[in-house]
Amino acid sequence: MFRRSPVKQFDFLVIGSGISGLTYALKVAPYGNVAIVTKADDKEGCTRYAQGGVCAVLDKSDSVESHVSDTMIAGAHLNDLSAVDVVCREGPARVLELVTLGADFTRNNDGSLHLTREGGHSNRRIVHAADLTGAEIERALLASAHANPNIHFFEHHLTVDLIVDDYMGVPHCLGADVLDQVTNQMMRFVSLSTMLASGGAGQVFPNTTNPHVSTGDGIAMAYRAGAVVSNLEFVQFHPTSLYVDPGRAAAVAAASRRTSPNLSKGGSSFLITEAVRGEGGMLFNQSGERFMERYDNRLELAPRDIVARSIHDQLVSRNEKFVLLDISHKPRDEVLHHFPNIARRCQETLGLDISKEPIPVVPAQHYTCGGVNTGLLAETSIQGLFACGEVACSGLHGANRLASNSLLEGLVFADRAVNPSVAHAEHVLCNLGRQLHYAAASADFRGSRQAAADGLSPSMMNWVARTRQQLREAMWRNCGIVRRSAELTQVLSLATEVREAASTALAAHGISVELVELQNIATVAELTVSGALQRKESRGLHYTLDYPKMDESYRRPICLSKPSFKTQIITSSLSGGDGGCGGLMFSTGAGGGRKRGRQSSPSSLSTPFPKMVSPSHVQQQQIPSNSIESVPVAL
Repeated sequence: MFRRSPVKQFDFLVIGSGISGLTYALKVAPYGNVAIVTKADDKEGCTRYAQGGVCAVLDKSDSVESHVSDTMIAGAHLNDLSAVDVVCREGPARVLELVTLGADFTRNNDGSLHLTREGGHSNRRIVHAADLTGAEIERALLASAHANPNIHFFEHHLTVDLIVDDYMGVPHCLGADVLDQVTNQMMRFVSLSTMLASGGAGQVFPNTTNPHVSTGDGIAMAYRAGAVVSNLEFVQFHPTSLYVDPGRAAAVAAASRRTSPNLSKGGSSFLITEAVRGEGGMLFNQSGERFMERYDNRLELAPRDIVARSIHDQLVSRNEKFVLLDISHKPRDEVLHHFPNIARRCQETLGLDISKEPIPVVPAQHYTCGGVNTGLLAETSIQGLFACGEVACSGLHGANRLASNSLLEGLVFADRAVNPSVAHAEHVLCNLGRQLHYAAASADFRGSRQAAADGLSPSMMNWVARTRQQLREAMWRNCGIVRRSAELTQVLSLATEVREAASTALAAHGISVELVELQNIATVAELTVSGALQRKESRGLHYTLDYPKMDESYRRPICLSKPSFKTQIITSSLSGGDGGCGGLMFSTGAGGGRKRGRQSSPSSLSTPFPKMVSPSHVQQQQIPSNSIESVPVAL
């Protein structure tokens, strides 16, 4: 009986199908075959839920210098000025490319793009599609990607780990190991260049605007592979997510399933975009006091970190559960035209008319400002591994992200990564022939690297769910908007225990989505808390009562990495190159991806491989039992 090969070869591997991954895929497609691997539907991810917009200097009264200044101020001057300048200067061209691609943005009566304003911006520079900007951008990019014959989609494929090998003493990424969630089979994607565009880590916290897929997979797997990560202590809590009384939870869940079926899986919070405040929305406590004047002279247009801490202070000091965001003083037609999605959601879940009544809001985790450390070409510390979007730390955001800079960052760095990716692919073809063949030959998914045959048992599923929720709630209490060193130390210990327990369970039970996500959430939690403990100051999104002042000696990134990449999945010990440098089409005819419902033909290698040596037995670790439940023994 024919068994499909567990190895697939592509010139370019893209992990993630949001704005960064799709933009990159479209721009490298002329140079070779592209695989887009995404863990849910191709449209699922943070991009589609972005409401406010994407910023660019397009108005004559605005300037790149002003955008740079606003970004630096919002980031508490921890930003990399070179990265800020690159994004602000190249951003307008990238945004206009979306228009050419077919993105239908909101326009003025004269046909020009309507520009709104958000907190932290000194000018109107936010291009938007009503309050569903991300969904419109995702639609346009997906339509173009599906129409491209060189781009192959692999939906419902979870990337488990990166494949890293050594050449001339330097680690090189040669693809990734992936779990096909439909067939429950592991497979290996061997590639010349790999782009990590898997998004952020919102599910590390219980209250988040991020969808269920945002479990920090890219950050965790890059760290395991030996890549440097940085600034993960800077977690952005959006000041305004919709507050819903627990008694209305059933109605909220029903509304979520109707309008965004996947969003409710992670217990996500509904975002109330920054643009509501940009268009004149005001914040009041439940006594009717407009309280932002106590905290910042920019009032509701202060950067997000300041507004979130101000709301947090109001909630704690007044022992209240929410504050009120009011835009009912603006003309009804204007409110409903600009915010139709928010108006619909508030009506469905609360029976609330936002043109007449204030919106109850609370802060929620929204964005991971740190991530895999990258340079100006989206390059990481591992050759052949590029990263852009929320998974990356490019230096743009510093200690706090300026509103609507995230989509822009993805566009700019996806574009800048194209030339170095193509050049690296040629380098690999010329010099790393042996490593490529070994990467394919060593795709052995027996033992601890095989998929869990029949899924996890009910007891294991319950353990994963309880442990995951325990860690997430501890992160909210101990590593949230306001922090203390003692509480950070406590949750660091818990995160380490959970990560070790998840790793042990993976070795014992095999690869499953639930265990991989638990391991990744715990890894990112551990890295986030480690960075927070090392930063002995308060800056931007990191506010600690033990060090409440900003300290200029800490105006630098906190970088974390494993001691040696030798701990990786494969180390072939083949340091020499092999093979001539031919055309780039390493994977001509490669396929297996779903392309508008068609199944491409699987590829095969033309050169025989050496016999694979079975991996050594994985030693199981002892699981601490003082903080989390022991892993169930039964399968």
